[in-house]
Amino acid sequence: MPEPSDLAEPAPLPSLGTGARPGAWRDSIELRGLRFIGAHGALPDEAVRPQPFEVDLELIADLREAGRSDALEATVDYGELCEAVRAVIEGDHATLLEHLAEAVASRALAVAGERAIGVVVTVRKLRPPVPVALASAAVRICRP
Repeated sequence: MPEPSDLAEPAPLPSLGTGARPGAWRDSIELRGLRFIGAHGALPDEAVRPQPFEVDLELIADLREAGRSDALEATVDYGELCEAVRAVIEGDHATLLEHLAEAVASRALAVAGERAIGVVVTVRKLRPPVPVALASAAVRICRP
């Protein structure tokens, strides 16, 4: 069995933006499995035929103040984040999942304001029009 002195210190998490402190723990607010209907895709009929999309959002933020104070003002309102995602998915047609993910990330960072250090967004098309059995097609992006 290794001695405690033989164990290496864990490496600090990388900084995702100007608000991150070197070696700081990465707190986050996670919203998983948000489902909305939207008309997005590269095929002509996808611009007019709504289909289901699923979004996962991880907002990287320092949550210590919220944890200490138990005050909504010290964090980011989950409902506002959900509505930001809804506005993108139910909004104007996008050809690419990449574009949807970028728009979701931008809106989420705008909602979070100074509290945000970064965001990770996954957008899934649950019924992609491909000629093989495929549960979903997805894009995942990380933005500071």
